[in-house]
Amino acid sequence: MAKKSVIARERKRARLVAKYAELRKRLKEAGDYEALDKLPRNASPVRQHNRCMLTGRPKGYMRRFGLCRVKFREMALEGKIPGVTKASW
Repeated sequence: MAKKSVIARERKRARLVAKYAELRKRLKEAGDYEALDKLPRNASPVRQHNRCMLTGRPKGYMRRFGLCRVKFREMALEGKIPGVTKASW
């Protein structure tokens, strides 16, 4: 499991991105790059990193489910993810 501080930092970034999304969009359309420079760095969506919702693991992330591969496999085998079954042929 990732450190609590790292998970908290990512959540803070997500809040900042959401807060400044509309303003960033307007400034970009207007071409006002000086005003864009004055916004907080973490307000840019590029600085976000996808993490597992349960563990905070940054690697092996599956976008469709919002989980890392380890938790995805555990939950899929337990039948906790609807529509996901183990392949067999």
